[in-house]
Amino acid sequence: MIVSAVQAQEFKRFNPDTVLTVQLDSAVSIVGERINVQMFINKVTSDTSFYEAFRNMKRYSFTAENRVFTFDKKNRTEGKIYRKIFHNNSGKYRQEVVAKQDSGKLLKKNGKYQLYTVEMFDYIFMNAYNSDFVKAETSDDSKKKGNESYKDKLKTLLFTPGKPVKGVPIIGDKTQIFSANMRQYYDYTFFNGTYLDSIPIYTFRVKVKEDLSGWTKRGLMIKELNTIFDKRNMQILGRSVDMNYGNLAFDFDVKMNIEMGYFDNGESILPTKISYQGNWDIPLKKEERASFLILHKGYKKEK
Repeated sequence: MIVSAVQAQEFKRFNPDTVLTVQLDSAVSIVGERINVQMFINKVTSDTSFYEAFRNMKRYSFTAENRVFTFDKKNRTEGKIYRKIFHNNSGKYRQEVVAKQDSGKLLKKNGKYQLYTVEMFDYIFMNAYNSDFVKAETSDDSKKKGNESYKDKLKTLLFTPGKPVKGVPIIGDKTQIFSANMRQYYDYTFFNGTYLDSIPIYTFRVKVKEDLSGWTKRGLMIKELNTIFDKRNMQILGRSVDMNYGNLAFDFDVKMNIEMGYFDNGESILPTKISYQGNWDIPLKKEERASFLILHKGYKKEK
């Protein structure tokens, strides 16, 4: 999505989450393990701490600031949503809306959001406590309806990248970027860096190879996946994904970024920022263009 200078002032698309410096030599060792591509792949595909960080939010009171922007075909701002919500976990959970401001074209006559993208945002992120960001225990989509099924598909993309997204025709297996067949299309590299100005990190990057033909690139859904690891303990501190795909049925271009931070003197890792920008174009429906920015602040342990 192309964003004008004016829009960029309203919504900064993606803040850099790390400073890439020197590409590592694969012979470097850490905690008895050799630093190489396969080690990072193993950690990305087996990690459970990333979704645990979201589940751990239920032990804290915190404030979420949520901003949503919708755009027309010329990328001019159509609508804005702002919510400042205090998630109170002192005693029985309570959600308290501290501030609320909407403007522009957002709702249909029936009171529902015009864009399905915004409806999904509201369902998944506006109420972080109830969004239940935990590993799905069942993959039987036949038992789930509507948003519940789509929510699980989003969790698969974010928390277990590289695995197929079940129940999505045509693109379900295009997320398997670590499979033997897909490795010929991607470069796997890792870098030194610094996160939040002080934390030494590795960034593991999976990116479509530059020398592929345009036709081959268009057939690959995940264009780039970055995962940030704390060098000191190999804890995942962030993830960004760039997805772009189109066929006769639909066309989409989506970027998402999730960042974590340490709390309780480093004992807990919790989400601090979630950003999204995306275009969706489905036949017979209005093209959807939207950007989100979610900031979590003031975590206070309650449970």
